[in-house]
Amino acid sequence: MNYDALYNPYPSRRSTVYAKNGMVATSQSLAAQAGLAILRRGGNAVDAAVATAACLTVVEPTSNGIGGDAFALVWMNDRLHGLNASGPAPMALSLDTLLGKGLKELPTNGWLPITVPGAPSAWAELVSRFGKLSLAEVLAPAIEYAESGYPVSPIISRQWQLGFQRFSAAPGPEFRHWFETFAPDGHAPKAGELWRSPGHAATLRAIANSNAADFYQGELAQKIDAFAQEHGGCLRKSDLAAYRPEWVEPIHVNYRGYDVWEIPPNGHGLVTLIALNILKGMAFDAKESVETYHKQIEAIKLAFADGLKYITDARQMKVSVADLLSDAYADERRKLIGSQALTPAAGSPSKGGTVYLATADSEGNMVSYIQSNYMGFGSGLVVPGTGIALHNRGCNFSLDPAHDNALAPGKKPYHTIIPGFLTKDGQAVGPFGVMGGFVQPQGHLQMVMNSVDFALNPQASLDAPRWQWTKDKTVEVEHLFPEALAEALTRKGHNIVRPASNLAMGRGQIIWRDEHGVLAGGTEPRTDGAVAAW
Repeated sequence: MNYDALYNPYPSRRSTVYAKNGMVATSQSLAAQAGLAILRRGGNAVDAAVATAACLTVVEPTSNGIGGDAFALVWMNDRLHGLNASGPAPMALSLDTLLGKGLKELPTNGWLPITVPGAPSAWAELVSRFGKLSLAEVLAPAIEYAESGYPVSPIISRQWQLGFQRFSAAPGPEFRHWFETFAPDGHAPKAGELWRSPGHAATLRAIANSNAADFYQGELAQKIDAFAQEHGGCLRKSDLAAYRPEWVEPIHVNYRGYDVWEIPPNGHGLVTLIALNILKGMAFDAKESVETYHKQIEAIKLAFADGLKYITDARQMKVSVADLLSDAYADERRKLIGSQALTPAAGSPSKGGTVYLATADSEGNMVSYIQSNYMGFGSGLVVPGTGIALHNRGCNFSLDPAHDNALAPGKKPYHTIIPGFLTKDGQAVGPFGVMGGFVQPQGHLQMVMNSVDFALNPQASLDAPRWQWTKDKTVEVEHLFPEALAEALTRKGHNIVRPASNLAMGRGQIIWRDEHGVLAGGTEPRTDGAVAAW
């Protein structure tokens, strides 16, 4: 048969998935099944999360890779734990040097936006602290997919083509290794076409057998260093050797009886919490209401104005998270929301591309995990023969010396990837997340309100048409967003835009657990998402 895997003329309906023994929800079905296999083999939710994450570097390399960053929220032993596995700028990368070259912002391709990758350290740290299996056991499915190959899924094939086009225009011999790895036959693989990567397999095996030490201190670190030195990059083996992931205390606000949890800065989950703190002082009678959407949009605009000004490496933030999340500050910001769209500006509180997955097991453990190379394949640089696609996370640094998020050696940048988690009365409700750059806090807000305010089931919460504020008064809405509401928002001063593709609206997953221990999962209709359940 000859058909187009990307041609879908009719709206598709998915149902919420229910299970008791375990669940994995993510954006690619093979990765979800790999995580479920680990659960059935005796692993817990943490083992399953790491297995799924490692598989995603192989089966969805368009959004993440071994050379990316990761964050996790882990519910274990009736407590929520946070892991920040984002990396800092290399010690040799200087703001003065870049300004001396006349740069106004960091480029998206090449060596300059590359920070220390944290993902392999996250896998090792999570399994070592909370897992039941060895890292070698957990990474085995990813190694098998990389070694034997797999058929590329539809949405990922489309993103792969976009990456091929992007790097075809990139100058310099350092980019040829991307094509050697991801387009060995001279083209991006089509849906259903088999792709394999011996380099990925060898690298994943080295990480598995060394508990990730090889990546930061061994042969892989040497290869990264040599590649950087050959092409004028700043990342060195000393940067890799000095790196450690950080266990952090998650931050939260209480929203209508539910505690909404995020990773603290340098991640921008704080933006979600600022917006929810504003919105909790308002009443919402219906979801499909112009007033509901208007207030949501205005709150997220105000929250982003603060986030983009103040969020950076937590060690260098000039205002405290507590002040930004205080009820007094929320009251002050709430007063700014009127009947018409505003142009957002930061307040003055008191000084004081990405993959997402969710897992749950029969013991009550749950994981909210996110991993990213940032812009698709990241920087476009692949360490020769390794399958390590290096991310471009550093391009979120500011090159304004006066900005809170200004580039500095050893500093972590403003980071867009954020896992979310919901609890109520001290008990886990479950993990949720939406991947996709700056849409993520906006997706989190919509997921929370869809679930808490409007009582939508997990799948319906993900299926609902999304909106995304982009800048000034511009708001993008999906093609299924009601036309009457779009027109009403326009009359309130919003500039409503309908993008051609819904990929920019993020891709999410949800797993909720009820009082009987029954798991309910939803997955993303905008990608090749799947819920694997047992």
